[in-house]
Amino acid sequence: MRRADRLLQIVQILRRANGQPVSADKIAQELEVTKRTIYRDMVALESINVPVRGEAGIGYILEGGLDLPPLIFNSTELETLMLGARWVQVHGDVDQQLAAKDVIAKIAAVLPEELKAEFLDVPLYAPARTKERFEGHVGSDQLRAALKSEKILNISYRNEAGEESDRRVWPISIGYFDFKRLMLCWCELRQDFRAFRADRISKLEVLDQRLPRSRDALKREWWELEVRKRESLSS
Repeated sequence: MRRADRLLQIVQILRRANGQPVSADKIAQELEVTKRTIYRDMVALESINVPVRGEAGIGYILEGGLDLPPLIFNSTELETLMLGARWVQVHGDVDQQLAAKDVIAKIAAVLPEELKAEFLDVPLYAPARTKERFEGHVGSDQLRAALKSEKILNISYRNEAGEESDRRVWPISIGYFDFKRLMLCWCELRQDFRAFRADRISKLEVLDQRLPRSRDALKREWWELEVRKRESLSS
């Protein structure tokens, strides 16, 4: 992680604490660095006038007065942002759940006081309908990274009947359905689009080969095919 990115992340961690002190040890653990690095970073933040206050044996607090660009949203937009963040906090992956908290803290920090209160008090929630959680041999974060690579993947996949097969696929998108993940791909074996359940992927390898067509182009092809299928069923 670049130092500039780490400094920004420290500010987000302190924002997320909502005025409660956060120890250097806790910050260091989250950022996977040493406490000595955090001490140096705090000095750097103070040197650029970020209002960080530290007390020995207690921790660090981000005080008011940090200048940030204003964001103005209407009530519907604030509701939408909060509902989306709360959905991710329940249904998302661990790193996404943490990111959702950061999103809420960032938005709240730059809103005018009257909108800040409205945003934090949005009475909309997205509770889970099941106690299940996504579990798989390949983490959802690995799937997302593979998707961003825009490269061909080798996957080992177990179908509903329990049969194992190796596939070369072109990843297009990942769909979130409660606590299941479906990865939409073009499958070279089937020469067709397929949706692979992430919890049935036992191994994933990113090859050093770019996708023959862009993900956007593949997604358009898939959607056009879906539209034709639906039209034929309804006719």
